[in-house]
Amino acid sequence: MKKGDILELNIEDTRFGGEGIATLEDMKIYVKGAFPGEKVSARLTKKRKTHGEAKFIEITEKAEYEIDAPCPHFGTCGGCQSQHVPYEKQLEFKMQSVKKLFNNDEVPMGEFQGIVGTDNQYEYRNKMEFSFGDFEKGGELCLGMHVKGSSFKIVTTDSCMLVDEDYRKIMKMVLEYFREKGFPHYKVMSREGYLRNLIIRKAYNTQEIMVNLVATSQIDFDLEELKSKLLELELKGKLVSILHTVNDSLSDAVIADKVNILHGKDYITEEILGLKFKISPLAFFQTNSKGTEKLYSIVREFLGDEEDKTIFDLYCGTGTIGQITAAKAKKVIGVEIIEEAANAANENAKLNGLSNCNFIAGDVTKVIQDLKESPDIIILDPPRTGVHPKALQYVVDFKAKEIIYVSCNPKTLVQDLKFLEEKGYEIQKSLLVDMFPNTPHVETVVLMSRVDK
Repeated sequence: MKKGDILELNIEDTRFGGEGIATLEDMKIYVKGAFPGEKVSARLTKKRKTHGEAKFIEITEKAEYEIDAPCPHFGTCGGCQSQHVPYEKQLEFKMQSVKKLFNNDEVPMGEFQGIVGTDNQYEYRNKMEFSFGDFEKGGELCLGMHVKGSSFKIVTTDSCMLVDEDYRKIMKMVLEYFREKGFPHYKVMSREGYLRNLIIRKAYNTQEIMVNLVATSQIDFDLEELKSKLLELELKGKLVSILHTVNDSLSDAVIADKVNILHGKDYITEEILGLKFKISPLAFFQTNSKGTEKLYSIVREFLGDEEDKTIFDLYCGTGTIGQITAAKAKKVIGVEIIEEAANAANENAKLNGLSNCNFIAGDVTKVIQDLKESPDIIILDPPRTGVHPKALQYVVDFKAKEIIYVSCNPKTLVQDLKFLEEKGYEIQKSLLVDMFPNTPHVETVVLMSRVDK
């Protein structure tokens, strides 16, 4: 067995990240996108002493539980990974893979309360970032998602089932419009082109829609006609914001050099658990509104019944968790590195009449050193990289009675929990919340209590 070989593998198990595990010649082989019970063909890409990695090619024999994926783009588009797996089975695999991470690192889960599924397996996303590009080099303009396993190919996903019909109508119209105009998409390698992304947000509960065209400044084009065509569309939701973001960054990320308002305002408003939140173009907001309500309800439940508490909400984003817990707090102090998000958090607090919330812009590792208050509870909701080690030590130094850790990446979560355990915290409860059906991602919520030793 050597690198480049095509292998026939029987998938026996799964691990977090959507990887199937097979055994061949007494070696574990990991295959992203494969599931237990399947027989797959895969190309060996890495070979180590203890394991190998292989790139999925195709299923040669289906698992007994498999169903037909309903989306016509499934298999080509890299957005979904498990539409062919029944939803209950998806939840089972996610739960198994997270529990395995805890067990492998010998981190207890306390009272493990299982996994909470979402109500909507499809049409649940409140934000989609579509890319302009081509499926074949020099081919027709496409608008959609990256092709599975490809960094450059784009497949038009105008029938995507993760979003509702309003998204599909908007992207079809925009794609047809720019095909007629003959404008080029931006090419990262040559740094040439105009069209980069189409970002659509739709607040699930208020039905407000934002359309944001991201393009370079290489072509000076009047977008009035496009705006008019968008406003003529018959949509179920209300189009309240049309934006043009200028992005001349050399990277593939969406970076706003300038944001022009073509119509309406530069935000939409969503309602979560009775509170209103303004969502600006590039602000982070959980992509599943109904799932968010379940997730934050669990956080609020983990707080307990005592209401006279000082809460630190670290990595607070637009302040959603902090504000939803504010009714049970004497004071909420949030810290967020993105200034725009912290400002939005304070605006949202005013909008909701919450006078006991204050959100500070800055790096958690620096701001946390200057906080004079003593927290009763610290809520951590960091990015996928986890909590910075310096910040984690400051968290320990506050000696808060409880910590609630909300994580979108259980791999970094278990490492942080291990550190907190060593510093005197004990895991009381844990629970998984599925916010992202048809993908390998899941949220984990953990409640820890300080134990005097």
